[in-house]
Amino acid sequence: MNAEIIKDLLDKQLSGCEINVSGGEGKYLVNAVGDVFDGLNAVKRQQTIYKILNEHIASGAIHAVTMQLSTVSESAKS
Repeated sequence: MNAEIIKDLLDKQLSGCEINVSGGEGKYLVNAVGDVFDGLNAVKRQQTIYKILNEHIASGAIHAVTMQLSTVSESAKS
């Protein structure tokens, strides 16, 4: 498992999002910006990512995921 594979998995499920993944050796940072997160609180946003990556977390291929998730308008403000 590497950052590029994780990015591909997320890209397939979260169309319209700008996604960047960095890290390695089981520990990754996911930065995703997209309107798919509109109206969702922080926990629901994280659950969206965990649903996609759950199989790989359960297998141990991914040990830790840090997430920075925002909508397009939130990203523009920062």
